[in-house]
Amino acid sequence: MMLNDLIMMMVGFLILIVGVLVGVAYLTLLKRKLLGYIQIRKGPNKVGFIGILQPFSDAIKLFTKEQTYPFYSNYLSYYFSPIISFILSLMTWMIIPYYFNMISFNLGVLFFLSCTSMGVFTIMIAGWSSNSNYSLLGGLRAVAQTISYEVSLALILLSGIIMIMSFNLMLFNMYQNFIWFLFLMYPLGLCLMSSMLAETNRTPFDFAEGESELVSGFNIEYSSGGFALIFLAEYSSILFMSLMFILIFMGGYNLNLFFYLKLSLISFLFIWVRGTLPRYRYDKLMYLAWKSYLPISLNFLLFFMGMMIFFF
Repeated sequence: MMLNDLIMMMVGFLILIVGVLVGVAYLTLLKRKLLGYIQIRKGPNKVGFIGILQPFSDAIKLFTKEQTYPFYSNYLSYYFSPIISFILSLMTWMIIPYYFNMISFNLGVLFFLSCTSMGVFTIMIAGWSSNSNYSLLGGLRAVAQTISYEVSLALILLSGIIMIMSFNLMLFNMYQNFIWFLFLMYPLGLCLMSSMLAETNRTPFDFAEGESELVSGFNIEYSSGGFALIFLAEYSSILFMSLMFILIFMGGYNLNLFFYLKLSLISFLFIWVRGTLPRYRYDKLMYLAWKSYLPISLNFLLFFMGMMIFFF
């Protein structure tokens, strides 16, 4: 029986990895098509029917290119940081209980926060081990930004946890049968949305790759497979953040068409924001995190704690 369970778990993880990779592939296609239409052009439309095979040709091109590395880089950490980054982004997906292997985390939110905190180290090591000033600058800015927004992200999640008094993400579904938490904590929902944008280094918070002196951020020295893995990790975390938003604020986890439409909508918002908003200034970004989101999330947390004490 144990062997059977183990095989089922392995098959489950394999399906999970394939599913995430296909999801990420078509999220990149959606991004390129939407940005094309926002900028009044077509986007990828030559490879396959309306460009449907473009992600696969991109993947083949990236993974068959020659792997180069800077001569003065710290080779092992330079080589392994994108791999570990990708593994960490896949590990966060384990907290969703799939119907075929039924892994249910009672401490799912804590596991998610641990994995995202570990992701900061891979960015830092990727920036440092390249031994290039540009990648180090990009890495430092990305780390400062991610750490700042993790604080408000954790406090916003704590408000949701206090509402259901459990770390299990699946209970959010049960508690949101009658009303979504988005309507109960609307300002927190907006704060969480922009914190997720900052956490995944997306526009308007993409300082790690934005300024003229940073060229491309911490991944400037990466090409071919290493760059592809960093790219996959980033888009996998975008999809997962969209999923977290739906779990906590928009009705929880129930596998139906509406659930997937909600997931597509939040992923679409990530891209829409990228096509619409100009980049923030770096000091304003830090001001927003520490002087706006932190007080708001703390006040809401105290308010919900008071409500719980008052009613129970």
